[in-house]
Amino acid sequence: MRPILMKGHERPLTFLKYNRDGDLLFSCAKDHTPTVWFADNGERLGTYRGHNGAVWCCDVSRDSTRLITGSADQSAKLWDVQTGTQLFTFNFDSPARAVDFSVGDKLAVITTDPFMGLTSAIHVKRISSDPADQVGESVLVLKGPQGRINRAVWGPLNKTIISAGEDAVVRIWDTETGKLLQENDKDIGHKKTITSLAKSTDGSHFLTGSLDKSAKLWDSRSLTLIKTYVTERPVNAVAMSPLLNHVVLGGGQDASAVTTTDHRAGKFEAKFYDKVLQEEIGGVKGHFGPINALAFNPDGKSFSSGGEDGYVRLHHFDPDYFKIPSI
Repeated sequence: MRPILMKGHERPLTFLKYNRDGDLLFSCAKDHTPTVWFADNGERLGTYRGHNGAVWCCDVSRDSTRLITGSADQSAKLWDVQTGTQLFTFNFDSPARAVDFSVGDKLAVITTDPFMGLTSAIHVKRISSDPADQVGESVLVLKGPQGRINRAVWGPLNKTIISAGEDAVVRIWDTETGKLLQENDKDIGHKKTITSLAKSTDGSHFLTGSLDKSAKLWDSRSLTLIKTYVTERPVNAVAMSPLLNHVVLGGGQDASAVTTTDHRAGKFEAKFYDKVLQEEIGGVKGHFGPINALAFNPDGKSFSSGGEDGYVRLHHFDPDYFKIPSI
């Protein structure tokens, strides 16, 4: 399995997202410029220029026409995927972190960081099908969690929003009333910052990764803990195979703790685990710094990783991979 090395970003990667068809891969980095690539050969198609700070997160609409990005420049932007033009800018009083389109793309959830005395918040925005009708007002603003909210995604049927972040608690909110419905049980939850969250294809369960060197699989409705995957490094990124019972974890030390002349150069690994047995089944080395982003192609036949080293590595699985014995 020879990876395709995708060069284009000048700073560490922060997020990767495939479109629903799996032919495009969107990448975000600290270099202000989200980029779109062909997902089969890694060719760079274009960039989305307009942000003035690190871009933390993105999402793409179901029909691959709209891109939404959240940035440290205190804005979230809507883009036309094909032309790269900015369609709308949501302005905030603090950095925008996570973004996620609802099922149907009529709504988007955007989280903002704590900043200058402001607490973190989760904003729900209405997304117009015609950009000319787009307005910036929030339909709903949720507050409560301490510290940054690193991820917020829509729950089943858009009835809930699932959030997780620095206070290590997974929360489920009601999207109609804005009420907090559930928090995970402290005894079984993460012990440190939750860095990442990935939903299963059907939305019935989701995976969280944390600096406590573990990832946990939860039920989206009941918030029951299903599985825990333990690793020896802080986890910065998680992904779930849509095809096989595999989960992938990526991470490494914090950027500030990385020595430049590390003898393990190129040894930062994306680790594969059996989703059911919770055992490590393999790893993919290659990055020269911690892995900050992971994403599976919707067809389950390839995955990509984004590193602190500024590279995106695109891996098409060998036929042998599909023969790994599963239960």
